[in-house]
Amino acid sequence: MNSETIAAISTALSESGIGIIRVSGSEAVDIVNKIFVSPGGRHILKDVASHTIHYGFIVDPRDESIHIDECLVSVMLSPRSFTAEDVVEINCHGGVFVVKKVLSTVLSAGARLAEPGEFSKRAFLNGRLDLSEAEAVMDVISSKSDSSLKASLNQLSGNISSKIRDIRKDILYNIAFIESALDDPEHISLDGFSEKLYGLLEVWLSEIDKLIRSNDSGRFLREGIGTVLLGKPNAGKSSVMNLLLGEDRAIVTDIAGTTRDTLEEYIRLDDIGLNLIDTAGIRDTDNAVEQIGVERARKAAENADLIIYVVDNSEADSCNVSDVTIGYLDIMKEFSDKKGIVLLNKIDISRDLPDIDFPYPVIEFSAKTGEGFERLKETISDMFYSGIKNDSDEIVITNMRHRQCLEESRNSLINVRNSLDNDMEEDFLSIDLMDAYSSLGKIIGEDIDDDLATEIFSKFCLGK
Repeated sequence: MNSETIAAISTALSESGIGIIRVSGSEAVDIVNKIFVSPGGRHILKDVASHTIHYGFIVDPRDESIHIDECLVSVMLSPRSFTAEDVVEINCHGGVFVVKKVLSTVLSAGARLAEPGEFSKRAFLNGRLDLSEAEAVMDVISSKSDSSLKASLNQLSGNISSKIRDIRKDILYNIAFIESALDDPEHISLDGFSEKLYGLLEVWLSEIDKLIRSNDSGRFLREGIGTVLLGKPNAGKSSVMNLLLGEDRAIVTDIAGTTRDTLEEYIRLDDIGLNLIDTAGIRDTDNAVEQIGVERARKAAENADLIIYVVDNSEADSCNVSDVTIGYLDIMKEFSDKKGIVLLNKIDISRDLPDIDFPYPVIEFSAKTGEGFERLKETISDMFYSGIKNDSDEIVITNMRHRQCLEESRNSLINVRNSLDNDMEEDFLSIDLMDAYSSLGKIIGEDIDDDLATEIFSKFCLGK
């Protein structure tokens, strides 16, 4: 596959100042040289040094007097490039039509259109990046906050790879020791080895458990926190959503039941990403349309990471406290497996707080004045990001595939510990240790098959 030279647009297809077409492969320089001329009309790229930029024109190879676009071309020769192959990047004007026209010209000159993620896949296959670093490329692109960007850049810099390689190195050493002792028992003794290995297992399991736990926060950094606003009709859920969004996205009226369907938006509160869903007010109703909205609200809550219960505290002026909170405690019991926050909304109208022992943090809130907004952000951050320190280089696992590999390795190491507890033969120890070693290797790409690699890189965007 790597014998072919590939090309693709590496910038977004939109009206912009610059568009970049990336070309990679052994024929990259020759192919672009056919269609690129200097201001003097010469084909110069085959004679230029690596890591240089040249001004000129992309031309029609059938008639070089036809200039397709004015551009800058950068040349990066193997192995000092992203793919470790010869790479040429054409920086042309960013209009959609002209970028596509330049790409078409490159393809007509002999390149093949790259598949999604094929540049990164070549970087991996050529040893330029390991698999976890290659995956971090897309994580950087899709980062939605400073913390998620930092976690992705740390992964791209190799901190996860380094940790995994260290653990694998230790495991492999002990596998080799067992095998050597079994092959040459006269010169290599296993006396006391079980006690030593038991201690090492505790260290390895502790490090792996820490990485697995970091994934709970890492997933929220990468994807955002699935958050549902839940409450009775007219509690102010839509007003809360508009406040969090910073714009009037949801319709707000004094008429109970205005929201009939779920409304979804991604928002950032400082460095907190929320996949926020406003829902219909939960109540018994004979209205068929409203009933559908209530059912959708419940379904959204079932799939949420966080439920924000919005309570209309202003009803405390005219109602018994139990009337204000009626139904809420039942709803909270229904979703007791979820993390939750109670917003006593409309605090600007009434300060008469209900004396109710809610099972979640309670925040006095006003969607009108913004009171309680900062405390809400702090509470969410403590709930979901408490294990991540923004000023540290702590390793955070954001990739679910990595977590699965870590869990496989953990299970194998637990099997080793169980074998030690049951005085099993050393052969069994070696087998499970090798399984743990292989599972960790999948993270960095040392123990994966071609089909898995293809599946991983197929999820990348074109041009990467």
